[in-house]
Amino acid sequence: MKLSQFKFNLPKELIAEHPAKTREGARLMVIHRKTGKIEHKHFKDVLSYFDNGDCMILNDTKVFPARMYGNKEKTGAKIEVFLLRELNAESRLWDVLVDPARKIRIGNKLYFGDDDTLVAEVIDNTTSRGRTLRFLFDGTYEDFRKTLDEMGETPLPKYIKRAPTEEDKERYQTVYAKTEGAVAAPTAGLHFSRELLKRLEIKGINFVNVTLHVGLGTFRTVEVEDLTKHKMDSEQAFITQANCDIVNTARRAKKKICCVGTTSMRAIETSVTTDGFLKPFEGWTNKFIFPPYDFSVANCMITNFHMPESTLLMMVYAFGGYDLMAKAYKEAIKEKYRFYTYGDAMLIL
Repeated sequence: MKLSQFKFNLPKELIAEHPAKTREGARLMVIHRKTGKIEHKHFKDVLSYFDNGDCMILNDTKVFPARMYGNKEKTGAKIEVFLLRELNAESRLWDVLVDPARKIRIGNKLYFGDDDTLVAEVIDNTTSRGRTLRFLFDGTYEDFRKTLDEMGETPLPKYIKRAPTEEDKERYQTVYAKTEGAVAAPTAGLHFSRELLKRLEIKGINFVNVTLHVGLGTFRTVEVEDLTKHKMDSEQAFITQANCDIVNTARRAKKKICCVGTTSMRAIETSVTTDGFLKPFEGWTNKFIFPPYDFSVANCMITNFHMPESTLLMMVYAFGGYDLMAKAYKEAIKEKYRFYTYGDAMLIL
């Protein structure tokens, strides 16, 4: 398929700048693939679509405060440093993005904190904005990570033109986040409150945790018209045998297997057997899912409303069917659903 087939006009006022008042208070569009029926609900109503023995696959990655601000040596210029991934814990080496990048060269030092508590030296260029930093810090690794957490801020997407707040610290994180490593939230999961999870558990729904550490590639624009030529950024993923067993039991029993979010879907579609069962995985995935695509494991999906021409939108169109999803998105705009990270949700059955 072509990039232009995923273009639509999205009114700016429908892009959510703030979360809903409560996690489960967001709206929920329910789409029935077999009949084409579209329902308008609230997220808490998701409870009525699942029964005993059904399975929900959650991405338990935890967002860390990845955006920091430092000052360049000598000039004092303010530099944004976005932590991408730790390369070596012992050497304090990190892959980062810097902005403005033109000012940052190998050998430069950056100072963080009012009293220059933390210093970093640029030791390599990786991409036009990418750098490798070595942090110079006297103290234990635990103290170093604590300092990074204190100096970093919640890495809200750039389209949100405001400073992060204390509310964002809580709401830009799923209530079941456990394994730190993401620089962006798995947003479909933001709608689950602890109370809703408990009600689903009481009803007999089984929860399966997979881990996919969401990277900034989730926001990267597709720049080729021919989608077969687009390359996804690699993201680290983990799936245990115990969780595979739960999913495969539900599959054999022909129960609902619901992926919560595109990241969970990408993780499980990376690691399936030839006969469509889930198998353990530990490694990196750059899987790109766009129509047409045959999904192996999940038979339903919860997701947010995504931006035009995004890889997330392409996966959802592949899962729900191109024509039906195009119709659903037109309906969402007409009914003024909220889009993107802090927006409303969709359940595709």
